[in-house]
Amino acid sequence: MSVTVRVPAKVNVQLAVGGARPDGFHDLANVFLAVGLYDEVTATPADELRITCTGPGADQVPLDRTNLAARAALALAARHGLDAAVHLHIAKDIPVAGGMAGGSADAAGALVACDALWGLNTPQGELLDICAELGSDVPFSLVGGAALGTGRGEQLRPLDVGGTFHWVFAVADGGLSTPAVYREFDRLTEGTEVPEPLASQELLDALAKGDATALATALSNDLQPAAISLFPSLADTLAAGRAAGALAGLVSGSGPTTAFLVRDAESAAEVAESLLASGTCRAARTATSPAQGATVVRGR
Repeated sequence: MSVTVRVPAKVNVQLAVGGARPDGFHDLANVFLAVGLYDEVTATPADELRITCTGPGADQVPLDRTNLAARAALALAARHGLDAAVHLHIAKDIPVAGGMAGGSADAAGALVACDALWGLNTPQGELLDICAELGSDVPFSLVGGAALGTGRGEQLRPLDVGGTFHWVFAVADGGLSTPAVYREFDRLTEGTEVPEPLASQELLDALAKGDATALATALSNDLQPAAISLFPSLADTLAAGRAAGALAGLVSGSGPTTAFLVRDAESAAEVAESLLASGTCRAARTATSPAQGATVVRGR
């Protein structure tokens, strides 16, 4: 008996970042869009909590209790007075340490898989509470689609999306630590007035209409200068994607994956091929959005 959950990556089509709060976090206006690159998390009964992982970048994934999926299983078990005796297998396809919320996706996948395996039927509101305790991106990984995240990103408001958007994701050779990128953001903005983060109405309207051209003009990421400061070759990748015909490009979240919005599937294939030929990235992946959140695909 096992349960397998499929969970999507995300791209931040807007990431507006406020100044550092006393607790070290930053207030955000974070417009999430789930994209069709997926990890799968399989939960199987075991004598004790165990994590295994396969797929691209699996060697970079911790297999102890620091893994977000392990922490999710432990948190759910504690809430219900259970022992987290489960084997969680993560089949990776979302870039690791790439700014696409792969670890958060695995946490959401583990929550849904363990909840189904243990027959708990935990209300979604409770699952979202656990997600918020685990990390700022985890609640969105659970619900998918499109949403505006405020607070530190965990307070979600669903957004309408009026069509399908086509993307190319350029995977960098290496990773970036999200805390390191935020520290660099703080360094770069030190002594300046950091404005209150607000969602762009132009961007929300473009999403609702399914208008890729309008969305391209509104994409923004306040962490992009910090990510490029720490990983300067990202500027070359962004230039290569735009030169290849992308409508727009930006660093995805804290990076170092770069995301390129394109017109259609044919354009996506051409831009991906050009990016690979440019030598500015390790891999180029095409995907569409929006995508469903954490979903049981096998088992209960």
